[in-house]
Formats: sequence, C-alpha cells, structure tokens
Amino acid sequence: MMAVLTQLVFECDDPGPVAAFWQEVLELAPAEGTDDWLTLQWEPVGRFFFHRVEGHVSPQWPGETGQQQVHFDLLVDDLQAASATVERAGGTPLTEVMDPGPKAWRIFADPAGHPFCLVSVPE
Repeated sequence: MMAVLTQLVFECDDPGPVAAFWQEVLELAPAEGTDDWLTLQWEPVGRFFFHRVEGHVSPQWPGETGQQQVHFDLLVDDLQAASATVERAGGTPLTEVMDPGPKAWRIFADPAGHPFCLVSVPE
C-alpha cells in the first residue's frame, strides 16, 4: 500500500492567527472556512486544517508537560531570511541556530505553540 500525505490538522484555541501565520510562512492563498475550522490549500491536492479545540493545551518544547507529539521540518535556502519571515509572521524562536554551517537548523513555534524546524538546504 502506498500512502500520500494530503492533509494536516492543527488543533488550537484560535484558528485565525495560526492559519494566518502558516499562510504567510508558506506563501499560500488566504484561508477559507469558519471561526472553528479554517483551511489552507497547497498545490496540487494538499490542505492544512486549523480546528478550534476548547481548552487546547499548547505543546511545550522542551518540556515534560504538554510535550510535542509531532513536528515537521521546512527546508529553506536562506535560514536567516526564513527566520526573519517566521518571526515577522508571529512565530516564536525556541532555539538559536543549531549546528552552524551548511546544514544549520533552528526550532520555532507557531502562534498556537506547535514546534517546527527551519533547516537550511546545502548548496
């Protein structure tokens, strides 16, 4: 069986800011939906869903309570420029640049606390 990832669902207490953050960082069209469910489309078939969950507890990194359960890495060609975009969009840096050099990376959290990494792509 071959599987293809086509959707990711982010649970959060307020979908608006989280969807707006990912829209800006990934340069996607504006989100569509309701106050409780917003959708961002990426081509050709993928979607991000942002679902309001009352009492949502943001993941913590690092931490013992509310530990992250999953994160993803975004490959970027300019770590410094991508970091600036993420911060301008409302992301929170969780680390400084790790392993400086051609394969450097940095950990951030989106506005709902979901951690992700920016990873530089060596030329």
